[in-house]
Amino acid sequence: MPAMAQRTDIVVGLVLEPPHMDPTSNAAAAIDEVVYANLFEGLTRFGPDGEIVPALAQSWDVSEDGLTYTFHLAEGVTFHDGSDLTADDVVFSIERARAEDSVNAQKFLFADIENVEAPDELTVRVTLSQPNGNFPFNMAWGDAVIVAPESAETNATAPVGTGPFRFEAWRQGDSVTLVRNENYWGEPALLDRATFRFISDPTAAFAAMMAEDVDTFPVFPAPETLAQLDADPRFEIVVGTTEGETILAMNNRRAPLDDVAVREAIAHAIDRQAVIDGAMFGYGTPIGTHFAPHHPAYVDLTGLSAYDPERSRALLAEAGVEGVRLSLALPPPVYARRGGEIIAGQLREVGIETEIVNVEWAQWLEQVFGEGDFDLTVISHTEPMDIEIYGRDNYYFGYGAPEFVAIWDELTRTIEPEARNGLLGDLQRNISENFVNAYIFQLAKAGVQNADLEGLWVNAPTQATDLTQVRWTR
Repeated sequence: MPAMAQRTDIVVGLVLEPPHMDPTSNAAAAIDEVVYANLFEGLTRFGPDGEIVPALAQSWDVSEDGLTYTFHLAEGVTFHDGSDLTADDVVFSIERARAEDSVNAQKFLFADIENVEAPDELTVRVTLSQPNGNFPFNMAWGDAVIVAPESAETNATAPVGTGPFRFEAWRQGDSVTLVRNENYWGEPALLDRATFRFISDPTAAFAAMMAEDVDTFPVFPAPETLAQLDADPRFEIVVGTTEGETILAMNNRRAPLDDVAVREAIAHAIDRQAVIDGAMFGYGTPIGTHFAPHHPAYVDLTGLSAYDPERSRALLAEAGVEGVRLSLALPPPVYARRGGEIIAGQLREVGIETEIVNVEWAQWLEQVFGEGDFDLTVISHTEPMDIEIYGRDNYYFGYGAPEFVAIWDELTRTIEPEARNGLLGDLQRNISENFVNAYIFQLAKAGVQNADLEGLWVNAPTQATDLTQVRWTR
């Protein structure tokens, strides 16, 4: 009997369907979960444990004053439509992202760029207005991938990148399929085909795994069934860390949430461990600020907002607010829907009447994130080291305090690691002491995969399902 051929396809389960396929024009993590490193590439990229490694730029030099970065591009890179990648494409991509009319969700990544030019076809020179030790890190984000002028405007529905996979099909409401790029400039993918299936319902996700209709669910939406899957030799449970700060975001612009005493009362009403146990079956790490506990600069500030319902009631009384009624918008992920139910119950215990409003992902992005039309919402921010968002006065929860911005500006000018860590600590304390949001837990990367798969990320240093090293062992 001939041996069975080794599989070269994979079906990946994801909770959320992306609103479109262009990571440079939307904040949805679901886009990067499909396209990052697979379809689109940047000058640099995140490795599996968060290190910044070369991508389209094989190397780079930094001037002594820290103001000029010279990137040396890989040779022989082509886009999926067959056109050559040149330094002009990089200049176009950066200028497009930082333009005044740009719709890039993370324009701060490009804020310190003063000039970008192409001395030759394989060299890009970026001049900054001030030294920024974060710059190679910034260029690794999905929002900073390199696109071509010819296809940039249609990437939302017909994405054209330089990665080891190319786009084949999108069945709206069901799946996206990528196929191997046979003309890839670098190390070729080991898989021929990758299908991303979108399954938000926990029961359906469990059924799909058990039926082997899905080969891996990197962030599994039914943590209560992981023990059952772990006992099945067909599967392997993989638990790692993420950059996902799960928060109860509060609209700081809207009364009564514009009163720090009310925000503090809400924070003290929440029993973090009860949320972690009830919604995530113990998978998650309590946090007291918007920063990942695995980062060396993390400061444990959970004590500032410890569970203390009596303190909550006293603060509400001192603030002179009675009969508070707030709406709580909950997008589809399990941490939000299940966690939000628990949080709403805890808020009611201290006298804050909380109306749950379940919203679909597109509605959350438009209404909550885009328009800032909400009271409370539960969301996990999965972008890497993204505390900078608190300096944006137009950001959806509406903080942007001048003292926070001043610390951030000092951080961007600081290169020395110990000094940077000290300033990162100051940023964490600023938002925690002002109770901008209620900080609940760091999202664990609790996933399940076929036991014969290898090469998937254990941790999630960014929102990605990197398939570049994935293969079947039999």
